[in-house]
Amino acid sequence: MTRYTDLSTTGELARRAERARAELVNCKVCPHECLVDRLARQRGLCRAGALARISSAGPHFGEEAPLVGRRGSGTVFFAWCNLHCEFCQNADISQFGHGEDMAAEELAEVFVGIQTAECENLNLVSPTHFTPQILAALDIAAEQGLTLPIVWNTGGYESLDTLELLDGVVDIYMPDLKYADAETALRLAGASDYPDRAFAAVREMHRQVGDLAIGKHGSATRGLLVRHLVLPAELSGTAEVMRFLAEEVSSDTYVNVMDQYRPCHRAHETPELSRPVTASEYEAALDSARVAGLHRFAR
Repeated sequence: MTRYTDLSTTGELARRAERARAELVNCKVCPHECLVDRLARQRGLCRAGALARISSAGPHFGEEAPLVGRRGSGTVFFAWCNLHCEFCQNADISQFGHGEDMAAEELAEVFVGIQTAECENLNLVSPTHFTPQILAALDIAAEQGLTLPIVWNTGGYESLDTLELLDGVVDIYMPDLKYADAETALRLAGASDYPDRAFAAVREMHRQVGDLAIGKHGSATRGLLVRHLVLPAELSGTAEVMRFLAEEVSSDTYVNVMDQYRPCHRAHETPELSRPVTASEYEAALDSARVAGLHRFAR
């Protein structure tokens, strides 16, 4: 099984980092394909620049159990986002960009520090728009001894070309599947093609890493773990998402059907989003997962 450590040794990881960096000149890192020159400080829809911007980093015990294990998941929270969800619970980071810009060498130090803290994995949160910078930092960190499993913790709005660069680099993909309906995705996140792009991305992620594998101590070692946040009034299209996972990905997909939606950010501007999810709505979501044939549920 090829990993980023092997790719670094052969020089392939450095080559991929250079290929990814070239995309920043006419940015096509994500499906928006803004075509701005991020290296010349132009900003696209995600508002990210030439350097990765980090909000925080360290052990985190609030993730799914297979990621937390015994020693916590080593999360690195990236600022900005390629989606603009009306209800974002981390809007200070994702929409307002609070954080610190870092060169590849500095980011590599953060990655190695996560390993020094003895975390179970390196969990990259909202990483998509900084893929080139992350690949460069991983190459440096691998040369310095980084071996932790890499978690790609993403909103799901991914380019297949970018995912190709991550093949053999990412050990665990953890995408959100937020919306099953194009009109809803446009209205709530500014991306009408979200369902098509996210569904295609999840298929590719599963092709690369397969179903989630759990090690002897209960920690995930490789595979796909999908998150789905249940929204009020069935706005997230839960039944369709679960059917897709069971029928087009794998009935063994490990999925977290989440009930923690609360109105945040600009949610109160959308009447349907101005209340929490009810117990009956959440139970219906779980039922739809079971009816679809899914049986591995994260907590």
